[in-house]
Amino acid sequence: MPRTSQVILTNMCLIEDKKGNIVMQIRDPQRYTWSGAALPGGHIEEKESLHQAVVREVYEETGLTIRNPKLVGMKHWHTVDGIRYLVFLYRTKDFSGELRSSEEGEVKWVSRNDLDNIELAYDLKNLLRVFDEEKLSEMFYSKRLENDFIREFW
Repeated sequence: MPRTSQVILTNMCLIEDKKGNIVMQIRDPQRYTWSGAALPGGHIEEKESLHQAVVREVYEETGLTIRNPKLVGMKHWHTVDGIRYLVFLYRTKDFSGELRSSEEGEVKWVSRNDLDNIELAYDLKNLLRVFDEEKLSEMFYSKRLENDFIREFW
């Protein structure tokens, strides 16, 4: 059995202000295969550390420079081609700069109380459990059903 396999490495960061608002990125459905409000993040570049990648991605997509991002867990699944897709999940309240949108989507502060009133990216509500619940550190999609996945939390 081989010990190596192909992997896609990405990240996502929950940025929260002192009022309990979080930064959401509203993806354009015309441009992306998935749309709705999501947390900022993206792909980890070759030879880039995980920390460098999340700081870079957040800056590129929001204009904010984050500090002290804490790795709180991961989300992962296997693509239809059998490639493991990993999303490292970070959280921080330490940032500077002015929020600005990018070509990847509009960014704005959203109250957690308003999350039920906006279109969220697929399964974001479930994913927020990993950010918020101390006992959870992983969300894994184990099988694909007709139009959904089986979620497992650890």
